[in-house]
Formats: sequence, structure tokens, C-alpha cells
Amino acid sequence: MANQAKLTTAGKDFEYPILQGSVGPDVIDIRKLYAQTGQFTFDPGFTSTAACESALTYIDGDEGVLLHRGYPIGQLAEQSSFMEVCYLLLNGELPSGGELDEFSSTITRHTMLHEQLATFYRGFRRDAHPMAIMCGVVGALSAFYHDSTDIADPEHRKISSHRLIAKMPTIAAMAYKYSVGQPFLYPDNNLSYTGNFLRMTFGVPAEEYEVIPAVEKAMDRIFILHADHEQNASTSTVRLAGSSGANPFACIAAGIACLWGPAHGGANEAALNMLKEIGTPDKIPHYIERAKDKNDPFRLMGFGHRVYKNYDPRATVMQSTVREVFEALKVDDPLFETALRLEELALNDPYFIEKKLFPNVDFYSGIILSAIGFPTTMFTVLFALARTVGWVAQWNEMISDPGQKIGRPRQLYTGPTQRDYVPLDKR
Repeated sequence: MANQAKLTTAGKDFEYPILQGSVGPDVIDIRKLYAQTGQFTFDPGFTSTAACESALTYIDGDEGVLLHRGYPIGQLAEQSSFMEVCYLLLNGELPSGGELDEFSSTITRHTMLHEQLATFYRGFRRDAHPMAIMCGVVGALSAFYHDSTDIADPEHRKISSHRLIAKMPTIAAMAYKYSVGQPFLYPDNNLSYTGNFLRMTFGVPAEEYEVIPAVEKAMDRIFILHADHEQNASTSTVRLAGSSGANPFACIAAGIACLWGPAHGGANEAALNMLKEIGTPDKIPHYIERAKDKNDPFRLMGFGHRVYKNYDPRATVMQSTVREVFEALKVDDPLFETALRLEELALNDPYFIEKKLFPNVDFYSGIILSAIGFPTTMFTVLFALARTVGWVAQWNEMISDPGQKIGRPRQLYTGPTQRDYVPLDKR
């Protein structure tokens, strides 16, 4: 039979339909596997498992392709805006001028936080990590905005999605302000989404804050480049939490907690620390040799990617953005020259070519964020801010699917078989 995959097990043949997407690998539909064979598949890390059907983002890691609703990430980063990308991910199409104005206005009207949340911040230690604060505050939003948590109501889902996208910059900026002991700044609705965030983060009440266009553009690009990335760990966490019927604020808080891991959202901080360790370009050959030595703990951070086996398309945009920011801020940072030289040497080294270890987006984004003035503890917070739109879009897509079931991965059990309890006095 056409478009069928045959599986032979226990002397019997079983056939399973092969599903085709609009682009990308075909998928073998094994939903009936356990019912028919009594067996599971074994796929740690879900490297060969399609856990859902989605029309949001497509990645071709071999070719270095990243598409949002069909649009290449490079075109969006160079020609679009973060608000436009948010609209695209949520609604499926690019907005008209009027639609974009209305959407931007809606987001702007939701940027304020409930005043009692300021008290909530003061419950954290002053030196609390901003990601710890983000997890707590976002999870607490459901206690303040419970008028939009009926996930069966499309209008409630729309309102909660807009609220999350709008309030995340305010939450992130307040986390930074709290960590440095400065007063919180209210949003300024006359500024853009990104400009408003920069002002709330770095502005002070007694002075007029000037938004530098090159920095605003760079931050907007960073937000676009991190808006969504298919079924990564944090997005899968949001979907899994959402499959239980949890409210959207709890689901996004779960995604933030997952993103906090150094193997996920903390990679740009690790890349920046690596460049600081290398120091100057003349030391690069020594560190490259260390990276090749499997017995040496040193690794080139910001190179290679779980999905991309080619050049990360986001890294190309980041490289040019670094130059623009450094020129605008008159930054003379040897880390950038070290990064460029390291990239050049690694891309021409047979070892890295063979292993396809190309620079990824984290290789450059940490340098940019550091130049703008963000401490490394804020890097993952910015990632969460940008990724919120992807999380809520994925969550909305999942909730809208009438065939959605609660996520329930299975396991290969290797523990003891059944045994009888032994009373304490006989052990």
C-alpha cells in the first residue's frame, strides 16, 4: 500500500501511515503502535519523534534554514519588526498597516503591571537571580489576571496572549531594576515595544532617557531571532504543561524554568565567558587545540547546534548587528576581534569543518548584550522575553487542536520487578 511503513515484530507485520508535511521529513504515524503490538518506541531526547503538528516554524538544520510561517528569518530580521513578527506568529499572516497599528496599540495598552506586583518583587532577596524572579512573577500573573484564564474561550486565550507579550518587558525590566536597587519605571506608551523596554531597564526618574536607534534596532533584531524555534525544550515544556489544561501564565512560567538551563537559554552567557577566558586573538590557536583534545574540559561555546548542521542563519544577522552596535556606542572591545578571529580560524580548520561546528546565534548575541550594558544574569531573561510570543503561539495552536490529548511519554523500565515488602525488624 502506498504511503505505508511496515513494522515486523513478534512474527507479525503491521502497517502504519506515512504523513507528509508541506516541507521537511515525512512522519510515520505510530499512534496505534502500543494498542496493536503492546510495544513502545524508545527515543531518549525525542530526536526522531514528532510530538505535534504545527504550522508555525520550520527548521532545516542541514541547509541552515529557519522559517516563520514560511518567511526566512533573515528577511524578517532585516526588514520587519518584532511587533510584526509577533502578529505573524499569532495570526498566520503578515499584517496590513492598519492591522499592525491596532495590534501594537493593543500590546501597548497592556504593558502596565498590577501595582501590587511591585510588593511581590520585594519578597525576593535583592541578589536573587532575575530568572528566579521571572519564574515567580509570571506564574503569579494568574492570581492577578484570572479574568482571562478560561482556555476554552478563544477570546480569553487572545487576551492572555496579548497580556503576556506586553507585560514581559515590564517584568524583565523590573527584575533588573530590583537587582541594582533602582526604582521601577512605568512604561512610556509613546515609545516602541523595544524602546520602551530599554528605557524601563536603563532609564532613571530624574533624567530623560534617549533611545539610541542602532541599539533599539539591535534589540529588536535579537527579539526577532529568538521569537520561536520550533519544538525546543522550553516550547515542548509549554506544550506539555498546556496539555493538562493549566492556565497560560503557569504554562509560560514552566517554559521560563526550562529555558533557565545552561544547555538551553544560558548558552550566550557561556559563549561570552569563553571569549573572556581566551582574551586576545593571539591565544586562539592554543584554545582551539584544547577544544580538539577530548581529555581537556575546555569546549568552544557558541559553536554547533542540536538542530543546525550548517551555519545558523541567525548568526549571520548577529555578526553584522555587532558592528552596528559597536559603532553607535563607540565600543572598542577586544572580545569582538577575538570572536571574529576565532570564527575565521574555526571555519577553516578541518577538525571543525568535519564535525560541522559552525557559530550559532549565541556566539554573537552575548557580545551585543554586554556592549549595550546588560549583565550576564539578564541574558536568559531577554531570551524569555523574546520567546514568549513563540510560546503563546505554540500554546494557542495546541489548545485549538480538537484532537489534543494530555502529554504522557512512556518509558523503558529497568528497575526491580515486583517484590514483597519486608518489615523493618526483619531487614
